[in-house]
Amino acid sequence: MTVEAIKTAIAGLPADEKTRLAAWLLQQDLKEWDSQLEQDFSPGGRGMDMVEEAEADMAQGRTRPLDEFLAEARARRKSPPKPQR
Repeated sequence: MTVEAIKTAIAGLPADEKTRLAAWLLQQDLKEWDSQLEQDFSPGGRGMDMVEEAEADMAQGRTRPLDEFLAEARARRKSPPKPQR
């Protein structure tokens, strides 16, 4: 079956069936997303470098609380821009 045939079949569904299908597709997408995240952040996964870097930063005290960072970011946005030289 082609994507176009599927689209045509979906277009012919009653509204409640389209809603059920959309919910099912969303659940399938979320399952795939979860699976990909699990793979990426498991030992040997492509995201493990980031995890190791973050853990090293925390161990070395190179981090700070998120609320502190966000407060500073908000304050910078409210400040007038510095003139460029």
